[in-house]
Amino acid sequence: MTIDIGIGQGTQPLQIADDNLLQVLRANEVSHEPDAEKEVRRSLEEPIGSPRLREIVHPGEKIAIITSDVSRPMPTRDVMGPLLDELYAAGCKKEDITLVFALGSHRAQTEEEKKKLAGERAYAEITCIDSDPDDVVHLGDTAHGTPIDIFRPVAQADRRICLGNIEYHYFAGYSGGIKAVFPGCSTRHAIQANHSMMVEDAACAGNLVRNPVRDDLEEVQKHLKVDFIINVVLDEHKHIVRSFAGDIGQAHREGCKFLDTMYLVEIPERADIVVVSQGGAPKDLNLYQTQKALDNAKHAIADGGVIVLVGSCREGLGEKTFEEWLTQASTPDELIGRVMTDFKLGGHKAAAIAMVLKKAEIFLVSDMEDDFVRSLFMTPYATVQQAYDAALAKKGKDAKVIVMPYGGSTLPRCKD
Repeated sequence: MTIDIGIGQGTQPLQIADDNLLQVLRANEVSHEPDAEKEVRRSLEEPIGSPRLREIVHPGEKIAIITSDVSRPMPTRDVMGPLLDELYAAGCKKEDITLVFALGSHRAQTEEEKKKLAGERAYAEITCIDSDPDDVVHLGDTAHGTPIDIFRPVAQADRRICLGNIEYHYFAGYSGGIKAVFPGCSTRHAIQANHSMMVEDAACAGNLVRNPVRDDLEEVQKHLKVDFIINVVLDEHKHIVRSFAGDIGQAHREGCKFLDTMYLVEIPERADIVVVSQGGAPKDLNLYQTQKALDNAKHAIADGGVIVLVGSCREGLGEKTFEEWLTQASTPDELIGRVMTDFKLGGHKAAAIAMVLKKAEIFLVSDMEDDFVRSLFMTPYATVQQAYDAALAKKGKDAKVIVMPYGGSTLPRCKD
């Protein structure tokens, strides 16, 4: 069988003998409206746990719409047209609406990137800005002690509307919901305080029950009201399948349930080899983002197996602390020990990679230099096929293989 594996702006073919292939993990088939804007309009007309948005907002109010930055696949441009029409129907003025790109700990964006994300209409009609961690309002602390520091234009707005796509998050359970505001519009220190709980067992992908990271995030709502959300679930090609609008709690949870029907995939057993990709750009711009696919793959790999991780990583590692930890460590064990005693945002993902390395080898197919990849405790390969062939030679001709072409979205769950 030949399977196309996404990397950067393109794909690479991978040939696997049928006898070796255990499973290709793809989204479950779900019927959906092919017109993205039509689906968003439907969700606005049928809000979950909330009145229509046009009944919540009022003329003269300052409205902050918070959405994802360039590192996320959220199709903001498909949402903004229906959303602006809904706000204008309530009498809101263009000059009172601001679209805020939640950077979290990511880099600032160019004006061209903002325009592409927002869509030409929104970019021309309303103010579009990046969040700024140096301009925040302190609203209090959570029970865990996480400082609730929120970007000033968001904190001081009369109404807040959160946009986002729902996918699995390796320690917050799922993306979406309050994550647009926090940690999206907060400070590195606040994000670090929240993410320090990632080492707890309940902080894992697909879990919202007593998940300490998610609980801490949602406590922010006691200090800052989010009036409405529009969260979407995307297919493997980053197109909107279903939109969920309304109350931040109820609409988000319904979106999470729907995500499970698409991307939670049962596997019969763990594989000797797992080939995993983020699906290409923009989710494999750097190793910091590509790590998400690796973390899902760990649920499918047998102890002592080989994970073939595929990601362009054309921007390198993608985060300063992440780079520092990975390049300075002499062993993976050193990274795991460090995160337990000196948690730092960015370093946590280096430790997460180290935890996978305790279980399996990682063969990396990327645009990074070979020697640099080796310094990260991974084995470099130029193509997916070369990496797979090497893994097969190592694990034997009868090795069982699982392929995850969209590993950041698909969550394996073993029957046992």
